[in-house]
Amino acid sequence: MPPGPPPAEERNYEVGQIAFEAASSAIAQEAKDRLTARYGACSLDKAAVVVALGGDGSMLETIHKVLPCKIPVYGMNRGSVGFLMNTYSEDHLLERLACAQAADLHPLRMHAVTAAGAVEEALAFNEVSLLRQLRQAAKIRILVDGRVRLEELSCDGVLISTPAGSTAYNLSAHGPIVPLSANLLPLTPISSFRPRRWRGALLPSDADVVFEVLEHDKRPTAAVADFTEVRDVVSVAVSEDRTVCVRVLFDPDRGLSERIIAEQFTV
Repeated sequence: MPPGPPPAEERNYEVGQIAFEAASSAIAQEAKDRLTARYGACSLDKAAVVVALGGDGSMLETIHKVLPCKIPVYGMNRGSVGFLMNTYSEDHLLERLACAQAADLHPLRMHAVTAAGAVEEALAFNEVSLLRQLRQAAKIRILVDGRVRLEELSCDGVLISTPAGSTAYNLSAHGPIVPLSANLLPLTPISSFRPRRWRGALLPSDADVVFEVLEHDKRPTAAVADFTEVRDVVSVAVSEDRTVCVRVLFDPDRGLSERIIAEQFTV
């Protein structure tokens, strides 16, 4: 992979080098207009950095959008949750970008096969989830590195997340929060019916996971990688793709690693 952006102490940006990406909401669009007037406008293909304005969903969309550009992303919260975002301010943006802390994120790559024989691939920086499409529970067999680890999981669904995504849907499904440096991937059931006592697993980041959908004609199941959905899947393979990387920037003392640790003490 080509070298990423320079480390923080060597990072300097100027007016006209920033591309602004905003959610469709009025508050995000207004923020984009004000920041563009103050710091200049730049297209993605010529930008040195991207500033995303919105919530975590907008941040994820921006991350996917800038992957071919290989430039860092700095988010400012103009949405609701904003776990991946920095505090919004129109002042001192160049200085904040210059001293920001960087986190390099690697996605999961989903390889899904549908009942019709189609093959779909997608990347996920948060999680890959399998979800039942109808009223009946999904039945899923789980293999890790070619070995059957769970013969049949009867559930609403199951997901595997990145460390960065462990505080998102994974946490809502009662999965564990994982520090960035742990090199672990949480595997978490969603409303499991059988086996009742299985609460999931922590897998090494180099694990190859395959989900096989049982009785797929009777119990149709969808697979979702971030915001890419594939319906009527029969098998889904998931593994971390270390050849793909995006650099996300955070204000000092509020880096992603610190946020993930702090989230574990939130009451």
